Amino acid sequence: MNTKSPKELAFLHDLYIATDWGERFAELVDDHIELPKEGQVLYIAAGTSGHAMALQERAGEKLEIIAVDENEECLELARAKATALHEQTKFQRENPAALSFADDRFDLVLGNASFAQPTELSRHLAEMVRVARPGAMVAWWLPTASSFGEFFSIYWEALVNAQLEDHGVDVENLITDLPTISDAENFAKEAGLENVTSWTAIEEFDFGSGEEFLKSPLITDFLLETWLQSVPDSVRQGVVDELAQIIDEERHQGEFALSVKATLIAGTKARVQ
Repeated sequence: MNTKSPKELAFLHDLYIATDWGERFAELVDDHIELPKEGQVLYIAAGTSGHAMALQERAGEKLEIIAVDENEECLELARAKATALHEQTKFQRENPAALSFADDRFDLVLGNASFAQPTELSRHLAEMVRVARPGAMVAWWLPTASSFGEFFSIYWEALVNAQLEDHGVDVENLITDLPTISDAENFAKEAGLENVTSWTAIEEFDFGSGEEFLKSPLITDFLLETWLQSVPDSVRQGVVDELAQIIDEERHQGEFALSVKATLIAGTKARVQ
């Protein structure tokens, strides 16, 4: 289990996640989502809010952006940066599955679901749509099916080598739990969005060795916890060791690439009839 404190995770997010993982998804948003001229924007799971503040700077004073996250330490870092940069972005701690905002409030809702559990997606999306005003755009982004395939392949092999074949079904579940693009679009329609559109980019994250892969904050602190959660703590290190060995054997002195199908889904909230 991850023993790092929320403050440590916030610093890791700011240094390593927002500047690489987050930027891949942010580029999709910047390329395809038009900001309103004025009004209010809600940015959910904003982390340390670098992207939210960049959007605020682009939008100007007539548009108010409220960035929310579950980790108060991430928001404290964001507030410090905003003060130093004289940014007007506002920050608030929120649970994405139970937002405190009133219905029909925001002119645009942006949702970062890149680390959300697949089972949480429908609930998070329902909240995003609830707080958007009728006719407003709601956009959210996440990894979709076929992401992380390189890892899942070696993960199954590592479980076999560690004599944990019974956990092979957990790998299958990790693969099948990732929604397809069509699934994600259907989630949006079921939540009450119209004119649903999606955009996808294949992103690669390169690692020089098995050790480098398993020491990367992106992997160790943000992805591996979910991937290995079904493995008992008493044998987890053995599985990790097997993963490193398999990566180094298979890459033959080359880089190990982890591919992600980064997908942005957007639609407009249905107007009241």
